[in-house]
Amino acid sequence: MTQEVTNFGRFYATFNKIPYSGDREDLKKEMVEKVTLGRTGSLREVTKREYQDLCEGLEKIYPANRIKELAREELRRQRSICLRLMQKLGIDTTDWNRINAFCQDGRIAGKQFRDITSEELEQLTKKLRSIERKGGLRSLDEGPKAKIVNIN
Repeated sequence: MTQEVTNFGRFYATFNKIPYSGDREDLKKEMVEKVTLGRTGSLREVTKREYQDLCEGLEKIYPANRIKELAREELRRQRSICLRLMQKLGIDTTDWNRINAFCQDGRIAGKQFRDITSEELEQLTKKLRSIERKGGLRSLDEGPKAKIVNIN
């Protein structure tokens, strides 16, 4: 069988905007299998009709405004996680100036908290958890056995 569809732009335009924390390849394969009734899990093997049905189904479930809403909710969730972790490290999360001062450090994020993207928030979460595991924030003059420093 020759490949009927060669441009998958319409599919990926919607698919890439869907907030999903698992393996995106598995999600794509599952969607393709549903529309082809289990015949294939590969986009390259779908017929034009199946591709059209797949794209229309995605666009119906995730219209542009719903995708933006889901992305905004995901961003808020990730920000909340980061703020909670900062609070555990002793950073006063009621003061945006302190939060921004912490985030602007090149070793943390290098930019203000509000400018951090969703992907960068995932990386920041990993950094904050790593800092927490290693004993928290330390003062530079006190050395490796230092106590947690309160940034006030």
